[in-house]
Amino acid sequence: MTTSYIGIFIASVLLSFVLTRSIRNLANARGWVYAPASSRHIHKDLIPRLGGIAIFTAFAIIALALIAFPDFLGIAEPISRRTVLTILGPATLVFLLGLYDDFRPVNPYVKFAIQGVAGALLYMGGFGVFRLPLLFGAHEFGWIALPLTILWVLWITNAFNLLDGVDGLASGSALFSTLTVFVVSLVAGNFLVSSLTLALAGAILGFLRFNFNPATIFLGDCGSLFIGFMLSALALAGAGKTPTIVAVAIPVISFGLPVLETVLSLMRRFLSGQPLFVADSQHIHHKLLERGFSQQQVVVILYAVSAGCGLLSLFLLYPSGPMVGIVLFVIGTGIWLGVQHLGYHEFFELGRVALRTLEQKKIIVHNLAIRRATEAMSKAQDINDIRVVLRDAFEGNDFDGFELHFAPSDADGGESGSGPLIWEKPNGEHSDAAWTLTLDLKSTRGESLGWLSLYRKCSGAPLLVDINLLISEFNIALARALERVSDNLVQGSASANETPADHVMIGTA
Repeated sequence: MTTSYIGIFIASVLLSFVLTRSIRNLANARGWVYAPASSRHIHKDLIPRLGGIAIFTAFAIIALALIAFPDFLGIAEPISRRTVLTILGPATLVFLLGLYDDFRPVNPYVKFAIQGVAGALLYMGGFGVFRLPLLFGAHEFGWIALPLTILWVLWITNAFNLLDGVDGLASGSALFSTLTVFVVSLVAGNFLVSSLTLALAGAILGFLRFNFNPATIFLGDCGSLFIGFMLSALALAGAGKTPTIVAVAIPVISFGLPVLETVLSLMRRFLSGQPLFVADSQHIHHKLLERGFSQQQVVVILYAVSAGCGLLSLFLLYPSGPMVGIVLFVIGTGIWLGVQHLGYHEFFELGRVALRTLEQKKIIVHNLAIRRATEAMSKAQDINDIRVVLRDAFEGNDFDGFELHFAPSDADGGESGSGPLIWEKPNGEHSDAAWTLTLDLKSTRGESLGWLSLYRKCSGAPLLVDINLLISEFNIALARALERVSDNLVQGSASANETPADHVMIGTA
């Protein structure tokens, strides 16, 4: 059996190598080359993108040879013609979809629909997501198994397509994932899936010789979609003889890099309000290139990530409580550190929202103080009442002080203002203010009544108060209160209650 595996792998490598070189030369001679169309494309030269033809052809020849010439290949195990055709049929559909897309771009939803048909064909052939491990054992699915199978196929198929942005990245990452699937199927004793996986690995390796930087041929959609579909199909085909957690967890973890790329891409596009299925230049490899790494360095780094994911997934071949926990902890820590290092602004914003959620109680307390002050302003009759309300509103929140500049109109229509009302928290230094929020105060007649300046010394911690409350409801209530005081001054009713001063300091007690 070992001899058969070696023969299948070597034959696939040689076929792919010869076919790739021939297709590359033919594409260059015919002008079937790919020019960079936008800033997200890294290559500068005209390069053919039909490498998937070589991979598909090499794989298909080996797969059909398993059926037609098992004795010639030294195979003693019975080969299921139905299984091979069940996988190869929809895989051919996906390959043709990608090949057409390489010449004439296809709408994303049309591509998803055709891939969904391929997933449904797999399901009807007996390969699907029929169960998942839950808290209290495995749960068997009924009709929902079909949409879950299609979702799995769509996810993995397009994951490798998203990864195809740097020379050799998608094909190399797929090679590591393919070898992981081979080990799992080998341990499970599934000879046919092991053979098909080795055929795919050999086809990828023969192509990779021409795809590694500097690449002379690209996978194209016909290659990346075909590889992604084949890995999703082989993972399903090899799941039948394995424990439930192995069947589900190992493929997800072994495909860790493309799976993570897909999740990150969808999340950041959703958070930034961009179309989910429109290409951009914010993928993991783009972020690494922005940090000064060369293409070869980026590929080596991400190869290491792919190999690490494959290795971690193999620890689940014989799962136990502690082992599952360790693998999940390492994966989770690696993802968190990686996202932090890549510097995605969308996830910093998500973290800010999460932190603000944890601080929600403080925000509610501070907002309530502003709302109570807004309500109390309607009862303020003189400047001293306003002073007390302002102090009560801001002494418990994140502002360090305020200045109220009040310029009421006198009886002759001019302005007769006193000095500003100033309040600071104990040991406050106004000169240390990091920033100031100024609210312009106007009467109902549109006349200026002055302004309120709120300042803050510390800019490191988030401001736990709703600014909208200050610039709308509170601002209006304060202006109305000052307007009443101004009207009273014009009428002379406030002259006996307040002595003008050049500068009024408001106590902190």
